[in-house]
Amino acid sequence: MEKTIGSKWRHKDLLDVSQLDRDEALHILDTAARFQEINTRPVKKVPTLKGKSVVLFFAEPSTRTKTSFDMAGKRLSADTFSLATSSSSLVKGESLKDTVLTLQAMNPDAIVIRHSMSGAARFVADRVRCSVLNGGDGRHAHPTQALLDAYTLRHEWGDLEGRTVLILGDIAHSRVARSNVLLLNLLGARVRLCGPRTLLPAGVATWPVEVFSRLKEAVRGVDAVMCLRLQLERQHAGLLPSLREYSDEYGLGARHMELANPDAKILHPGPVNRGVEISSELADCADSLILDQVASGVAVRMAALFLLITRKGENAQ
Repeated sequence: MEKTIGSKWRHKDLLDVSQLDRDEALHILDTAARFQEINTRPVKKVPTLKGKSVVLFFAEPSTRTKTSFDMAGKRLSADTFSLATSSSSLVKGESLKDTVLTLQAMNPDAIVIRHSMSGAARFVADRVRCSVLNGGDGRHAHPTQALLDAYTLRHEWGDLEGRTVLILGDIAHSRVARSNVLLLNLLGARVRLCGPRTLLPAGVATWPVEVFSRLKEAVRGVDAVMCLRLQLERQHAGLLPSLREYSDEYGLGARHMELANPDAKILHPGPVNRGVEISSELADCADSLILDQVASGVAVRMAALFLLITRKGENAQ
């Protein structure tokens, strides 16, 4: 892959889907498609980012995102260094600002950050010279998750234009939902949301979506259903009567998918709470793209690292 592709990229950081226009989003997806081939080779490594360094700064627990970014960097021959809250000076009272300035002094080429505070990625990006990639900040944004979801559906459909996607579950606490609403609309899809009223965000009426309170109505005629994890760690007591009642009303089952369009696809960002958000039968069925999403994540994050690290010029935003 020619470096000139990356040199045309104008953004220093990838913090939120809202910073991208349609052409830029498609450029990331097209670049990821070219990298996907590398992931099928016997030797899954290219020298594209040899000599570059990527810090994985995860102040929240993560398996999929952290491992995916780590593998993406390594397959591009970058050196990756992991830093978790438990092993950083944050546990000793050091501020986030001082931690990132310390990291900047080590002169990395990119920092991937996940943090419980909304806006943390922007806070870091404003204080360092290197590229910053948002691996999820609070309830705010998770751009690479939305991109890998779009990549997965695009691989199945060829185009998202005119498709209808239902996002189901804990919308209020989900950065994945917010990023997907933005990106799916940007790529021409129609978006529906469904969940308990207590798990819908304030101001959702102003979002470019259709909002449903009953799953049987929401799923009718859709092309894909994206289930969300119940984020109990972010919820206040009293938002849900019980997990059993939630599962009865909003857990996706085979009876619901009979109302969707034929061959409708099923997605979930993980980790999956089987029997709560989705039945095991659906999670493992032929139309489930859950493992495809995991595979797509490596290619999409390879594309993001490549485009940001190899960009040229001082006008990058």
